[in-house]
Amino acid sequence: VVEVPVPEMGGGETLVKVDSVAICGSDPSIVAEGWKGYPVLGEFIPGHEFTGTVVKTAADVVELEDGDRVAVEPHKGCGRCENCLRGNYTTCLNYGKVEMGHRHYGFATSGGYADYAACHVNTLHKLPDDIDFEQGTMLTGAGTVLYGYERIGWVVPGETVVVTGPGAIGLMSAHLAKVLGAGRVILTGTREDRLAVGRQLGVDITINVREENPLERVMELTDGIGADMVVECTGQSQAAAEALHMARKNGRISYNGIYHDPVTLELDKIVQWNLKITGPKAEGMLNLARAIPLMSDGRINLKPLITHTFGLDDINEALDTFTQRKDNAIKVVIKP
Repeated sequence: VVEVPVPEMGGGETLVKVDSVAICGSDPSIVAEGWKGYPVLGEFIPGHEFTGTVVKTAADVVELEDGDRVAVEPHKGCGRCENCLRGNYTTCLNYGKVEMGHRHYGFATSGGYADYAACHVNTLHKLPDDIDFEQGTMLTGAGTVLYGYERIGWVVPGETVVVTGPGAIGLMSAHLAKVLGAGRVILTGTREDRLAVGRQLGVDITINVREENPLERVMELTDGIGADMVVECTGQSQAAAEALHMARKNGRISYNGIYHDPVTLELDKIVQWNLKITGPKAEGMLNLARAIPLMSDGRINLKPLITHTFGLDDINEALDTFTQRKDNAIKVVIKP
């Protein structure tokens, strides 16, 4: 933790006084080695799931004013490439090119592990008073989950949805599947404490893969047909491969994990079973904004995921608590 100047604003930007920032699963590696060839710790400030208060605006910002409570969306596309013009700003073709207007807070440009952050107005979403700053840090994850469901064709009311992996994104995926109308949500995982949180969030059936074969159990629960949709959130090769066999004919699979090792998939099954497979890149298509009214009225309740809070001076202890899963840590929030 070091002293640095308050960031300067450019055109279209505001200065945000950071209130809360949640540790994401990608943060420890970004802190350790940077993000795939972009600046490393010491050259920029990480942290991308954050909320705060607008304290200053550039002259051309008319959408916000001092005192507005906001959630920050990590991605700002360049606004000029084909993908951005089509609304796909999380896969901006000018990624990392600050001179072209691209920003990815906490990854390629400075983010929220600080007292202040300079954020473009396109990335700021007003928080209603009934969403506190801590819960607001969950909006980035919720937006990512919603984008995953948008990419795969949403949840059809009454469907059976299997979610593999009760990490933060897996738990959010299971919760939001119920919010979106799933008839039955099945959550698989290895940690009973995480599965218990899933049940608290509305999951209908949990499967501890250390005690039961998840594929056999899913097929038993679906009369040998398979699930309408499988949402794979473990990031593990075996689970990714197994997801193909949990889906029914004409089923859908959303790969939401981050995979560090090669995965072998039976491509012939994808063809012969007419399977649809997608992957969401972060909180695209303004899905963070879509999550706000659902959280505001209580349909989305992710407070059970917030297990620990630390001050910024204790961020190393916070990261250790998160990575080592101390005291059943799920989402750890930093309060600058």
